[in-house]
Amino acid sequence: MTIKEAQQLIDKWINTTGIRYYNELTNTAILMEEVGEVARLMARIYGEQSFKESDKDYDLADEMADVMFVLMCLANQANIDLTEALIKNLEKKTQRDKERHANNEKLK
Repeated sequence: MTIKEAQQLIDKWINTTGIRYYNELTNTAILMEEVGEVARLMARIYGEQSFKESDKDYDLADEMADVMFVLMCLANQANIDLTEALIKNLEKKTQRDKERHANNEKLK
C-alpha cells in the first residue's frame, strides 16, 4: 500500500465507519496521546523502565500504526499529500545534511 492509498483508505473509513473526522485540535491531541503510548513502550522495551502488569499485552506495531492513522487523518484534513511532503522533506534534509553527518565525530 502506498502512502497515498493509505490516506485514501483512511478517508473512506473515517467517512463511513468513523462517521466524520474529529476536528483538527482534537486529532492533534489524540496524536500526542498516541505518540505518548509509543514512547511509553519504547522506554520499557529499549529503555530502563520495567513493565507493569497492565503493560504485559503491549503491541508496539499497533501503537505505531495508531500514530500513522491519526497523522494521516490530520494530513487529509489539511489537504496534505504526505507522499509529496515526505519527498520534499527528504530532499531538504539531503541538501542541509549532505556533509553534516559525515563530518560528525560522534557518528564514527
